[in-house]
Amino acid sequence: MSMNSSAVSPTQNKSTKIVSWVLRVLAAAAFLAAGSAKLIGVPMMVEIFNHIGIGQWFRVVTGLVEVAGSVAILVPATAGLGGVLLAATMVCAVMTHLFVIGGNPIPAVVLFAITATVAWLHRARLATLLGRR
Repeated sequence: MSMNSSAVSPTQNKSTKIVSWVLRVLAAAAFLAAGSAKLIGVPMMVEIFNHIGIGQWFRVVTGLVEVAGSVAILVPATAGLGGVLLAATMVCAVMTHLFVIGGNPIPAVVLFAITATVAWLHRARLATLLGRR
């Protein structure tokens, strides 16, 4: 017997929904805080983006992406898209830590894992949103 969505038990489905909500709330809280800090110009964020060397416009854009992603990840219809957006942002953050600013990339790796998991859990709706179903 193949396992398709109709063969998933109600407890597995409920467990998946709970895991999804927990991960989404954690990610939204983290990205709302980080994105807001970037947008209001917390001195540490200004310094980090000075070190990156692209300009403070990049701090603002990154903050907007993080805040928008934190909202999108909480809305069931856009949770997958929010997960993809934030996971891609964390790939860039990891690369920035490894090759530009140094420091510990582990928090970005953890946030990547969380947001990529959300995107994967919402892959069916994401495919529909992207017109692939």
